[in-house]
Amino acid sequence: MKVAVLFGGTSAERDVSIASGAQVIKALRSAGHEAIAIDTARGVLGPQEEQRLLEWNVAEAPPTAIEQSLAQSASDLLFTHLTEIRSADVAFLALHGGTGEDGTLQAVLDLYAIPYTGSGHAASAIAMDKDISKRLFRSARIPTADWVMTPVQTPDVVNTLGFPLVVKPNKQGSTVGLSVVRTPQDLDAAIRLASRFDDEVMLERFIPGREFTVGMLDGEALAVGEIIPQSGEIFDYASKYQQGGATEIFPAQLSAELTGRAQELARRAHRALKLEGHSRIDFRMDNSGEFWCLEANTSPGMTATSLLPQSGQAAGIAFPELCERICRLAIERHRRTVRLR
Repeated sequence: MKVAVLFGGTSAERDVSIASGAQVIKALRSAGHEAIAIDTARGVLGPQEEQRLLEWNVAEAPPTAIEQSLAQSASDLLFTHLTEIRSADVAFLALHGGTGEDGTLQAVLDLYAIPYTGSGHAASAIAMDKDISKRLFRSARIPTADWVMTPVQTPDVVNTLGFPLVVKPNKQGSTVGLSVVRTPQDLDAAIRLASRFDDEVMLERFIPGREFTVGMLDGEALAVGEIIPQSGEIFDYASKYQQGGATEIFPAQLSAELTGRAQELARRAHRALKLEGHSRIDFRMDNSGEFWCLEANTSPGMTATSLLPQSGQAAGIAFPELCERICRLAIERHRRTVRLR
């Protein structure tokens, strides 16, 4: 199988995407497949650039600005490198955030009838929008914390949500721009920070308790994992991508009943957003044992130690096999779509 691995891009999650792309390329090649490395901000990489890629480390904080030389759009990339991408059997999207995850790139690939991994353009756009996602979770009776969207007045926030609360960009991943706010005096600064990454900001009731995640593959829930941050209460950017930032336990030490409950809610969330292929569903569990859905990730991290691969490993799926299955699911979906046209 020949796979065009698309990664990098120009979003605030560029570093994370490069790390994912590097590991996916290695995994696919180890399984005997041909992988083309394509940074969607630079194009097809040569051997020396690939070597630098394979040694990539994620910085402690997301990039606050992407250099102008990386400003190539998704459509520009496809026009420039269409031959290389179309020569592959499938495009593996190892992009996080921005136009690589919000349905934009997916829509362009659909226009060219190029099979790609993950969810389609509509589901990708919906899942990226936390406000819309939470509305769909509520309609599917999936517990999710109360929230409001900016603009808001502080007295209204106090009456509606109380403190502490979580302030975050509406359409970002990797907890980019996220803050836990404990007093009204800190609210404006947190909103300004989140506004640097998105024009919509969500304020959400903070759920004290434990954090869990469930990987999804072909509509089925994989192993439940627990994330225990080592510095602070939340699984923030530094905790996710720096060594020793968090302890991740797969499978989570939960009763069979609670494990089944988390997996069932993950399946329902996956279906509610009409996701396809693979995803990862994140939860908080409060002190009474109730799970609260935080969000769905249509393009989760794909290093060998990322949460989805760990969820798969605990379910008996090695990382190269996981990457291969994700590709084959994409090809099968594309064939079904073509037959229906």
